[in-house]
Amino acid sequence: MVMEINGRTGFFCLIGSPVGHSGSPAMYNYSFQKTEQDYVYLAFDVDLDKTEEAVSALKALGCKGVNVTMPCKTKVAELADELSDAAELIGACNTVVVKDGKLHGHNTDGIGFVRNLKEHGADVKDKVITVMGAGGAATAIQVQAALEGAKKIYIFNCKDKFYANAENTARKIENKVPGVTVEVYPLEDSQKLYEKIKESDILVNATKSGMKPAEDESLIKDVSVFQPDFVVADAVYNPRETKLIREAKAAGCKIALGGIGMLLWQGEAAFRIFTGESMPTEEVYERFFRG
Repeated sequence: MVMEINGRTGFFCLIGSPVGHSGSPAMYNYSFQKTEQDYVYLAFDVDLDKTEEAVSALKALGCKGVNVTMPCKTKVAELADELSDAAELIGACNTVVVKDGKLHGHNTDGIGFVRNLKEHGADVKDKVITVMGAGGAATAIQVQAALEGAKKIYIFNCKDKFYANAENTARKIENKVPGVTVEVYPLEDSQKLYEKIKESDILVNATKSGMKPAEDESLIKDVSVFQPDFVVADAVYNPRETKLIREAKAAGCKIALGGIGMLLWQGEAAFRIFTGESMPTEEVYERFFRG
């Protein structure tokens, strides 16, 4: 069924820069049609210094909700009237819904990651997780894992500008989520990394390692740490299967997942926040995500 735009059609959008390459308009407009909802989805290229002006204009125009990409995520979190627990802990929004003139900010990246694990038979509840990375995606994964009941989270990151972010994230999680332990270590300490991986149930790569054009890279040099009952997940989705995932599969790990599922399910979470309806994920995957 083709939905026709009319005088009552509501709109959602993506803001950030650049957005010309984004597949979000095609995915959301397809989903609106499939679920017979009278909405359209657009993308607007917005620089960081224009974020507040753009958000104000969108509110004035009656925009129903906004997806946010870099470099606007942190600024939008500052502008929101209310934040979800995840968005507050992360300090960034990638999804905002406008209700009664107020901005309700969310972050669905971690939701997408955890949902992708569940779809493949893994759960973070009561698990020990090692996460390599401390950038935006890594922080979202760490926060959501804690909110959904992880027992321990080990964060490894290079001693760069993001290391302090990792330490800050650990403090915020432990203050907000009683019962979870978060420890931060330098990624350069490979002995400590392998020690903590062996204590873990789930290993996550949320760095750029393995991403094109560096698809022959992996942060795990000693593949003997991969055990049959181990879960390995990568936030990288290009290529669909990183060296880390290939080697985890070859070692017999029971679950080894690339990042494309995280991308799909964070979009579904945003769609649900926007509309209250489920995205037709099987059709969306076949049309937009199957490589």
